[in-house]
Amino acid sequence: MVNRRRHGPRGTQTQQQRRPPAVKTLREPAVFAKEPGTDVDIPHNKLTLAQARRGTPVHRPVRVYADGIFDLFHSGHARALMQAKNLFPNTHLIVGVCGDKLTQKYKGYTVMTEAERYEALIHCRYVDEVVRDAPWTLTPEFLKKHRIDFVAHDDIPYSSAGSEDVYKHIKDAGMFVATQRTEGISTSDLITRIVRNYDIYVRRNLQRGYTAQELNVGFINENKYRLQNQVDKMKETVRTVEEKSKHLVHRVEEKSHDLILKWEEKSREFIGNFLELFGPDGAWNMIQERSGRMLQALSPYQSPSTSPSNSPTRGRSPSPLAHGMPRMRSSPARGASDNSSRKRNKKK
Repeated sequence: MVNRRRHGPRGTQTQQQRRPPAVKTLREPAVFAKEPGTDVDIPHNKLTLAQARRGTPVHRPVRVYADGIFDLFHSGHARALMQAKNLFPNTHLIVGVCGDKLTQKYKGYTVMTEAERYEALIHCRYVDEVVRDAPWTLTPEFLKKHRIDFVAHDDIPYSSAGSEDVYKHIKDAGMFVATQRTEGISTSDLITRIVRNYDIYVRRNLQRGYTAQELNVGFINENKYRLQNQVDKMKETVRTVEEKSKHLVHRVEEKSHDLILKWEEKSREFIGNFLELFGPDGAWNMIQERSGRMLQALSPYQSPSTSPSNSPTRGRSPSPLAHGMPRMRSSPARGASDNSSRKRNKKK
């Protein structure tokens, strides 16, 4: 038998089997829940926690529901939804957002409108479906309509609408799964910051071009804020000038320090040169010593006084007193007395 080589896509199939599956990326926002229709009649078998935690088939994910107002959507909201999404290996997260009318009735006015809050939720990466105008209290009909298996929320009792805990009946039915709150941030904290720094935000928006009417600011307050803005500008200008002057003074100090160091160095060098020239062992003394030796060699000293030829009085002219010559008296007092005596003799 002739051995035949098998040619075919065997190697290609092996490489394809070894390739990891493609990762599904998020390219589109979440969808809104469908209106009541035929989907309600689709049979939905409830799951237990054990079944959900073991994992379910791809065509049957665990449907988890999380509701809230989600005003000023922040990281605390996103972390709660992330926990709800990761409760089970295969989770379809449904988020219910309460409308403006219901929210203002039970909690108060919101900063964002319900349409803005809906848009914020569908662009969260953990959300698969958004229910608009969600109910404040979950009824069995609502749970059946959206085929909800579990409800996710933090375990702190939420008292509202005359109830000590609006999730009590969900907990009693074994459909409640707790998530953890994120400390340090909430919608109330953000609103408190805005109210506390109201003047700063108003002044900033006036500078950006908003009118006082749009900001609901009166005439007096508007002029006050604009005056404060002018004062702040002047302060900033003065601060800039001070910074520049400090920089200039610093540079002058550096230059003066350098000049002082150079002056000290030059003065040390000058003093050293002076000492080398005029010091005890300097060149000037050496020159003087040499010049003295040269003068001594050219005109030597006279012989000692013991030699008769070198007597200090030899060769000098004799003094007039030595020959007996009379000394002339030049005292004016004595001459005046002689004249007065002569005048007296004449009168006699």
